[in-house]
Amino acid sequence: MSRTRGGGRHLDEDDIRVRARGGSKPRTRNRPKHENAVEGLVTAVDRGRYRCLVNGVPVVAMKARELGRGSIVVGDRVDVVGDLSGRPDTLARVVRVRERASVLRRTADDTDPVERVIVANADQLAIVCALADPAPQPRFVDRCLVAAYDAGLEPLLCLTKADLAAPDEMLSTYEPLGLPYEVLGPEGDLDELRGRLADRTTVFVGSSGVGKSTLVNRLVPGTDRAVGHVNAVTGRGRHTSTSALALRFEGGWLIDTPGVRSFGLAHVSPRRSCPGSRTSPHSPPTARPPAPTSPTPRSAPSARLWHAARWTPSGWPRSAGSSAAARATTTPRTPRRRPAPTPDARRARVRSASTEGSTERAQAVRAPV
Repeated sequence: MSRTRGGGRHLDEDDIRVRARGGSKPRTRNRPKHENAVEGLVTAVDRGRYRCLVNGVPVVAMKARELGRGSIVVGDRVDVVGDLSGRPDTLARVVRVRERASVLRRTADDTDPVERVIVANADQLAIVCALADPAPQPRFVDRCLVAAYDAGLEPLLCLTKADLAAPDEMLSTYEPLGLPYEVLGPEGDLDELRGRLADRTTVFVGSSGVGKSTLVNRLVPGTDRAVGHVNAVTGRGRHTSTSALALRFEGGWLIDTPGVRSFGLAHVSPRRSCPGSRTSPHSPPTARPPAPTSPTPRSAPSARLWHAARWTPSGWPRSAGSSAAARATTTPRTPRRRPAPTPDARRARVRSASTEGSTERAQAVRAPV
């Protein structure tokens, strides 16, 4: 900026602000290959920050922009670059997500097209169900079994709070499936359960208040996962766990997840059949399953899984007895439209209207006042 002797000033080119145009900055599609990236395991996700275990060191990382909106969940194997020291106030960057061996997912309900990935790369699903307080939910267990079979996970039924109720009814329900189970009490021995969980990646899934976090605290001392109580009025638990967390356990991993109120199965493909269903593996993929010739007892697990993922005219699946889901999944009827009139019919309609109008005017003129 130039100044004059009288205190005034003259504007020159330094006083004019010039904004850079969009094409002034060179751009390229050649992204860095990140050949020095280090593999890590995602153990927790918290508001856009990913806690990864890299070479035994916990590192906080963010997602690289080139990954887009793809979700990163607990259990993912990722490639990380940047500051991998794990010191406070340091931030690394996740640049790649490796191929997943398995994906456990759910939807909000049976008509919701949006899939919610729970965990990745797990090989065992522990379905935690309380025998009392809250009451057992066999329909929820059925849906978890369908999701486990669809994801290729081995199911494990964990019945908690055995000091409040007997497990005979639940065990007899799923006995024909040969489903492995563990009956657990507040002071019971966990040696058999530890043997089933060792050297495996197990995810715990269940409703709020069934004792998932309590069980994890007993298996991994010092974890201090938040626990709550069951509401005496509603009979439901509170959401004390807000995010999934992976913990080391005897050569494997335990993944504690928040409680879920609904387990939708809109993501299950009709071309996949699960054990215990009425669909034959040799039947054509689009064939409607045959109707039962005799009523099946409610205790039969094949019927329960059939109701958990049953065929509907417009898709697969929906919950049994849900009229709202049936109405939502039914294809809406297309309203019929009248064909457009021909030119001759249109002219005849105009002549008829003009004739009626002239007749009414003539009658009005001849009518006495």
